[in-house]
Amino acid sequence: MSQLVQGLDRAGVERLEVPVPVVRPGHLLIRTRASVVSLGTERMLVEFARASWWRKARLQPERVRQVLAKVRSDGLAATLG
Repeated sequence: MSQLVQGLDRAGVERLEVPVPVVRPGHLLIRTRASVVSLGTERMLVEFARASWWRKARLQPERVRQVLAKVRSDGLAATLG
């Protein structure tokens, strides 16, 4: 079975041959006939993962506000933990 893999440490996509999953009782194995890879979305996620903390904060100001609100309400230790 083929699987496309893109790591955060490299730009390219790699095709791997992996074993077919084992079907366990109570589970299904679904055969995929076709699949579409969304390169734009995947590239955006990889670029975001590689970005510095400062760039991530600038890209998601609402999340920064949420974290700051949690620090104010619960304290720094609870927010980090």
